[in-house]
Amino acid sequence: MFTSSSLGFMHLLTGYLLEPVVWLLLAFAGLAVLEIGVLISERFIGLKRWQRSGNIKAVERLALRRIERSDFITRIAPMLGLMGTLIPLGPGLAALGDGELSVLTTAMSVAFDTTVLGLLVGVVGFVMGRIRRRWYDELLTAMEDSAAKMLLSTYPPVSETTAAIKPVHEELAHV
Repeated sequence: MFTSSSLGFMHLLTGYLLEPVVWLLLAFAGLAVLEIGVLISERFIGLKRWQRSGNIKAVERLALRRIERSDFITRIAPMLGLMGTLIPLGPGLAALGDGELSVLTTAMSVAFDTTVLGLLVGVVGFVMGRIRRRWYDELLTAMEDSAAKMLLSTYPPVSETTAAIKPVHEELAHV
């Protein structure tokens, strides 16, 4: 039916993609596990330390990097899972046409395994990203409030300054 040499090359190339896709998916699963450890240490150690530092810009940069990592996991892992689903289905369906059910069952097993793993890693990344966004938002709000209070204690508000000047003005009016 399709005899183009470009289709043959594409089929050959796609066959070589399954192994790297599976390894990348496993690497993303390992990265997700590592990020869970980082998330736990952030909660019990990091957030308090960053708040004590008072460096809002540094916390913003760090928060952005960590949220981007979570978002990266959330987006890429399901894509790899989908690739791991589709790649073995071609040969699996071809094997079904030839009556080789064992090849089809292996292909279907790989397809379902990569789908489930990709979705699981994506869900973990999504949850980590949402938790981090909330924690960092609360931390930065607290740090900004603390900085504002320190600024107000150093420089009194305009209304207090005006109140201190007003009695002097009234004293001059009575003279």
